[in-house]
Amino acid sequence: MELIKTAEEHIPLIKAIADEVWPKTFGDILSPAQIVYMMDMMYSEEAIKQQMNEWNHHYLLAKEGDDYLGYVSYETGYKGKPWTKVHKIYVLSTSQGKGVGRFLIDAVSAIAKEKGDTELSLNVNRYNKAIEFYKKVGFGIIGNEDIDIGNGFLMEDYIMNKKL
Repeated sequence: MELIKTAEEHIPLIKAIADEVWPKTFGDILSPAQIVYMMDMMYSEEAIKQQMNEWNHHYLLAKEGDDYLGYVSYETGYKGKPWTKVHKIYVLSTSQGKGVGRFLIDAVSAIAKEKGDTELSLNVNRYNKAIEFYKKVGFGIIGNEDIDIGNGFLMEDYIMNKKL
């Protein structure tokens, strides 16, 4: 498996992966209206470009041969803490269970350590099946939060951290 550091030319690919994974992941958790709203808010090409260029989010793609399998976005030194925040991690359904998620978390962990961060942090929907994956790779629940994202919608998340 290969790790690709992304640039703006990868934005359509990142969006295509989100378009495939996100509705399947959240179809049983969120309303169709909230899915449409969040896809536009967080996964449109414009939103991804803003995350890369203005919000200090870095994206990495997992690739095997000619196939892109998933991606992760992260931010080191999150809010002035010695934490790296994993903002997004999505693996295509055809690649789940094959070590891609662990590969991406391990890559971000190595980068975080290089930057002097001592923990990884992420938010995950409280009903997302991925919670078990995060526990398996060393994350633990340290709290929860409800985030008002506008339009009458909430993100109801656990906060999970992993010591590095």
